[in-house]
Amino acid sequence: MNTQTQFTNLIELQKQFRDEDTCWKYLEKLRWTETKGNPICPFCSSNKFYELKRKFNYRCANSDCRKTYNVKTGSIFENTKIPLRTWFIAIYVETSHKKGISSLQLHRDLGITQKTAWFILHRVREMLKSKAPHMLNSTVEIDETYVGGKERFKHTRQRKDLKEGRGCVNKTMVFSILDRNSGVYSQVVNNVDGETLKPIIRTAVDKSTVIVTDGFGAYQGLNKDYRHEVVNHAQDEWVCGQFHTNSVEGFFGLLKRGIIGIYHYVSPKHLHRYCNEFGFRYNTRTQAEAERFDNALSQCDKRLKYTDLIKKTV
Repeated sequence: MNTQTQFTNLIELQKQFRDEDTCWKYLEKLRWTETKGNPICPFCSSNKFYELKRKFNYRCANSDCRKTYNVKTGSIFENTKIPLRTWFIAIYVETSHKKGISSLQLHRDLGITQKTAWFILHRVREMLKSKAPHMLNSTVEIDETYVGGKERFKHTRQRKDLKEGRGCVNKTMVFSILDRNSGVYSQVVNNVDGETLKPIIRTAVDKSTVIVTDGFGAYQGLNKDYRHEVVNHAQDEWVCGQFHTNSVEGFFGLLKRGIIGIYHYVSPKHLHRYCNEFGFRYNTRTQAEAERFDNALSQCDKRLKYTDLIKKTV
């Protein structure tokens, strides 16, 4: 992406986006790139429009549509009362801080309520969601991990007996596929058996790809479709030539240290969004600040309503 922004830190970002009009114009250029910032109706995709009296608002000129809209329509910013400038700062700090930022800290930094900060951060995490990749001609590391509190830190009433072997009860499972050339894709799963994991692998990984895993039984049989290299951790084998799972385990380390150090606790209901956040930062870690910001904001066409965010899961 050809970045429109030219900043390397938060102070420069605030200077570049000095007022609301600047933010609106920038977002129009970013979302409507094919028309060089001219409005495109989000309902019928028509590029014919009338300008309304209210600044940055338009009416579709298509006689079959005629709906009103602006650049926020159909994005994480739709119906928000928070200034775009505040949103831009929140997006920047969440995507640039290596381990993220808590809603309590964001509420203090931006002068908004903690509830608003919490909602903003979850909307941004939803925005950072990436589609399952189709990985070609590369080496892919696959592994899974367990996220949740340690039993020894829980009250006696809350403790549960540990399962023997892999994992732990009362924890949430995260499955990750890491392409050494492009990035990591993570998904929260209910089980880590072959029936659950193999369909995800077949959807995301091309058959020409070399897959590297540990000796976990769920990965048995992958050699029927792929070149499957196994690093046997049970026998203290961590590297076999160029094959290892150190990269994906390093990502898990970032995820867990971020949760423990910044967020302290993440509910299973929302864990997938935190995986979006950590995955995006990992995948853009070599990009300049402005380029990462543009890449994040270009994905703003995902909505998350507050009612859906707080809805109880069955």
